Amino acid sequence: MIYKGIKIDNTFAEAFNMKASRIIVTADNSKWARNACNSFIGFATSVIACGIEAGIEMSLKKSETPDGRPGYSILLFSMSRSQLEKQLETRVGQCILTCPTTAIFSGMNGEDMIPLGKNLRYFGDGYQISKKINNKRFWRIPVMDGEFLCEELTARVPAIGGGNFLVLSSNRKSCLEACEVAVDAIKNLPNVITPFPGGVVRSGSKVGSKYKALIASTNDAFCPTLRSFTKSTLSENVNCVMEIVINGLTSEDISLATKKCIESISKSKIKTDIVSISAGNYGGKLGQYQFHLRKIMK
Repeated sequence: MIYKGIKIDNTFAEAFNMKASRIIVTADNSKWARNACNSFIGFATSVIACGIEAGIEMSLKKSETPDGRPGYSILLFSMSRSQLEKQLETRVGQCILTCPTTAIFSGMNGEDMIPLGKNLRYFGDGYQISKKINNKRFWRIPVMDGEFLCEELTARVPAIGGGNFLVLSSNRKSCLEACEVAVDAIKNLPNVITPFPGGVVRSGSKVGSKYKALIASTNDAFCPTLRSFTKSTLSENVNCVMEIVINGLTSEDISLATKKCIESISKSKIKTDIVSISAGNYGGKLGQYQFHLRKIMK
């Protein structure tokens, strides 16, 4: 299939059931809200080693936040409820509470609630004050710049992690530029994040390894330098492969994000260097979801 000059491989991305939550971080200005968010989402690229996968979902205007200040929404994903709870509380305590002028709020509704500021309030050492507004409890924790305001609970909802597509290019420069264009196209798209650095992955992995201690290892089938040593899927004109992983609240969200990403590449000047768009999967044996590229792009 050729989509606006770009070859779309006949393959699919394989994704998994996850749990997700959304939080809203505000501050006196956008700079400090962003500082807090960047700290929170640091080391949150993959559940393989980070516990959660997290990213900034979108920037929020003053009119879009609970306290009328600039802010950002963050989506965080995990395979288990307990890990999601642990990582959320730890990162809020170390990255949001510590950051000047910030406040934090739940960013979604649901029946399955998990702690946000419920336990963090004890940092106030007995001086914390609670207030209930519209059946939601908030905590005011005294800190050196005034008070840290945090909502007591946030919701946890079913979600999907591991949607992806691969950019196969004749050179690294164009491959990276194509990925940058794609990530930029969905930077304010609701309900999705790209959790890796800058939204792009160069170290795509496969399940298992020749070393027993590893549960994942380099995806040798897509490594250009291993073309002569392994069962490669790459043609001779492919010299660089990069991946964009997309986590979303629903399959529709991931499909839309994937389409917008590929559409943006097809409109870019460097598309002539793109050999094809592919995807990573496990033969349909592990994931609960399949995102077929050609079906998405029809």
